Amino acid sequence: MAQRPVGVVLEPIDDPADGRVADYVGLSDPEARRLVEHPRGKRGSGGIFVAEGSLVIGHLLRSPYRIRSVLVTDRGLRAIGPALADAVSSGLDVPVYLATQPVMEAIAGFRFHRGALAAADRRPLPDPAVLAAGANRLLLVEGVGDNENLGALFRNAAAFGIDAVLLDPTTCDPLYRRSVRVSAGHVLRMPFARMSRQDWPVGAIAALQAEGFEVVALTPSPSADEIRTLGAHPRRALLVGTEGDGLSAATLAAADRRVRIAMSPDVDSLNVATAAAIALHHLGSG
Repeated sequence: MAQRPVGVVLEPIDDPADGRVADYVGLSDPEARRLVEHPRGKRGSGGIFVAEGSLVIGHLLRSPYRIRSVLVTDRGLRAIGPALADAVSSGLDVPVYLATQPVMEAIAGFRFHRGALAAADRRPLPDPAVLAAGANRLLLVEGVGDNENLGALFRNAAAFGIDAVLLDPTTCDPLYRRSVRVSAGHVLRMPFARMSRQDWPVGAIAALQAEGFEVVALTPSPSADEIRTLGAHPRRALLVGTEGDGLSAATLAAADRRVRIAMSPDVDSLNVATAAAIALHHLGSG
């Protein structure tokens, strides 16, 4: 058994149906998770989310989110113990539940080997205009429905100095467990907001342009400018869209410029997260 971290009180969980761990039940069932994480059916307005793994939970412990509880196995406790002890010494007071591996897997609903889960309350999303007002570099995301791609986009945004991420109404939940994990926890510290259906895309993009942003749409279209032709600009927002359909026609039309990444002619496009990383690097140097 793992040594108990200093100051951390462990509560054993022997029954997967124990109500104390209801936040973690059925993690592999997206529909069930929507009912648990979005009880009012509105993404970003209330509800909870779950973080997994010692690295991500370490970010969560240092974030402004209010943690509800932590669930660990012996293995997970060894990994997260020092960070938990530091958090407790700094005033964190949340239940820490200890379960065996079989009980953890029965709760989560799949073979879970990372050994550590944490549940936290969602925070109200800020006004997109407020985020934009304090930013010089923005990432705008339209129609990305793959949680892992969205998590990678947040990690890229953090890596290349983006100030905030703005999501269109159809983009998936950045606080879904897989998104948080693939972001390596950076979604927990990167400011983000969701734009309204009535404003997206024309009104939202026009508002950014009125604030001095050059809005640049990333597209594989051969008629777009090669991204290396972008010069310097004090305020810039990069638009990226879903794989397959890409950005909508209305979004492309509303942007100031359309840019592409030069690549071999026998490759039609890149994964959206890969393409965004290349483009964000250019924006950071421009």
